[in-house]
Amino acid sequence: MGVTKLRKPRHAGLPARNPGVALDLDWLAEQRVNRSAAERRAQSLAGRRTVKKDWQAAWLLRALTCIDLTTLDGGDTSSNVARLCAKARRPLRSDLAAALGAESLNVAAVCVYPLFVEEACGALAGSGIPVASVAAGFPDGLTKFEQRLDEVRDARVAGAQEIDIVIRRQWVLSADWSALYQEVQAFRKAAGDCRLKVILGTGNLGNLTNVSKASLVAMMAGADFIKTSTGKEGVNATLPVTLVMLRAIRHFFDRTGFAVGFKAAGGIRKAKDALSYLMLVHEELGTAWLCESRFRIGASGLLGDLSRQLEHRTTARYSSDRRHPMG
Repeated sequence: MGVTKLRKPRHAGLPARNPGVALDLDWLAEQRVNRSAAERRAQSLAGRRTVKKDWQAAWLLRALTCIDLTTLDGGDTSSNVARLCAKARRPLRSDLAAALGAESLNVAAVCVYPLFVEEACGALAGSGIPVASVAAGFPDGLTKFEQRLDEVRDARVAGAQEIDIVIRRQWVLSADWSALYQEVQAFRKAAGDCRLKVILGTGNLGNLTNVSKASLVAMMAGADFIKTSTGKEGVNATLPVTLVMLRAIRHFFDRTGFAVGFKAAGGIRKAKDALSYLMLVHEELGTAWLCESRFRIGASGLLGDLSRQLEHRTTARYSSDRRHPMG
């Protein structure tokens, strides 16, 4: 049984890399976000936008291909990183993948601590799945700056193709936008050809106006992606924060012509929640962003629920939510 496929995103006119632009403090001064309006917009999403039957399966498969399959636990070992990489290679059971016409489907990336980058690269060799590494004093960004830069360089040398760096939140809370800009620029240089995802830690930034300004500064400094959270904050990805960041991405693209990606991370465990993020991206940025090169979900538990929902779509039955998604 096949499923209706989403239209393939069009990438014409979207540059492969954001080179950054000069810091524009006047642009930042224009930023004002109405929290109540953002929350109302986010709350209305589920009631206004629903997908059913074959279309729902297509959206669920799209969500799966945008996952950064992640393990960032203090108890990580070589064994659980190897298992994660095996899951990334085959995220769905063979029978489900065949029934859905998704035999060649993969997740977007595997994200690990720097210590495990080389092992993950070896486990994923030949798959085309990139390894992402957190760096720069993850999760708080409070180690010495040179140490943070060294982490970025070391992750790149170890083979990471994507690097998720975390900003020092102090620069946002004190409105020291020049310091934030210079910091991200330095990480951009240290990352070389790696895709640079800049984690804002939005749960620590105080208000949505700060989120908007921090998003713009990160993009001005050359971020390839802006990311909501480390997954370690008390508040991680939310739809109102996502709305603000997506609109910052849209405004940056409209003004500069450079397309920057968005990554939601932390607390997204259910398929219905993933669909809400996909729909919001679709409404705010269009189909060109509905792909792994422009949209990511940082998650470890989401794959299991996506698999359950796709199994129900295929067999009209739900397996146990404790069942391993690979069967």
